[in-house]
Amino acid sequence: MSDRIVSSSREIAAPALAIFDLIADPARQPEWDGNDNLSRADDDQRVNGVGDTFLMHNTSGRVRENHVVEFQEARVIAWKPSEEGKPPPGHLWRWELEPIDDGHTRVTHTYDWTDLEDENRLARARATTSDKLAASVDRLAALAESGGQ
Repeated sequence: MSDRIVSSSREIAAPALAIFDLIADPARQPEWDGNDNLSRADDDQRVNGVGDTFLMHNTSGRVRENHVVEFQEARVIAWKPSEEGKPPPGHLWRWELEPIDDGHTRVTHTYDWTDLEDENRLARARATTSDKLAASVDRLAALAESGGQ
């Protein structure tokens, strides 16, 4: 099952909280999505803890309801996406931030589809590689290092 967990890490020249704010605000996520899958999210959905949900519109026009299952401010955030009003089918997106010093953070982005059993989603899950995760981390780095502008 270890082939069902992929990740990418790098150091970003920005404080952990500034990076985390870009991740925890769904409206900012399309700016750094390396899969070019996210279209938009409504404002005022900033994640503040486990149990929160946020809605994301993807480029195919579908709406995903994301259930936050891990949260530690400026350190860890993870969610399980689902169709609106349905239980998550078993895959998880996680971001872990490890401060190196006041201006540098090691960021790890992980996609875990260990518990995914929906046959219709398996091909897409297999296509989510560490390179695609790295694209998100790189875009997030560029945004964070420019001051989030």
